[in-house]
Amino acid sequence: MKRYAPALSVLAAVLSPCLALAQHDKASAHTYRADALVYAELSKAPQKARTKHNPLENDPDAVSAGRVLFQQRCAACHGELGAGGDKGPSLRVEQVQTAEPGAIFWILTNGVVRRGMPVWSKLPEPQRWQLVTFIKSLGVAGRTPASAPAPNSSSKNSTEPTSRLH
Repeated sequence: MKRYAPALSVLAAVLSPCLALAQHDKASAHTYRADALVYAELSKAPQKARTKHNPLENDPDAVSAGRVLFQQRCAACHGELGAGGDKGPSLRVEQVQTAEPGAIFWILTNGVVRRGMPVWSKLPEPQRWQLVTFIKSLGVAGRTPASAPAPNSSSKNSTEPTSRLH
């Protein structure tokens, strides 16, 4: 056994970095990578989904409720203000902000699992529309959003997302 000790030490020294590298690659398999294909997912929404109207687009309470949901479910990947993070792309880019609300709703409903975006189909439909309303209120990064209230603004519904459609 003693004669194998030096060989085992060399083997361990060689394998340790390889195992560490393999573990790092496995851990980063779902790490967000910025590329044009991320936003191309929006164009994959079926025409019927893209033309779907957001019933809450003019509801100011939907933005506040959507913000709460976003902080609970989306900010860990997309960042506190939707500008992107290690795991998720920015939602404040032209491609998202000019996308049809129905396409964003479709992405929320179906996810993009191979890129790490979860399926939110079990989230009630009104809450998904609240998320869409909030995302659209963010505006393009570097521009002032047209209808987004200040991040710390409060309203009667700012702490609880609603599940009703108007």
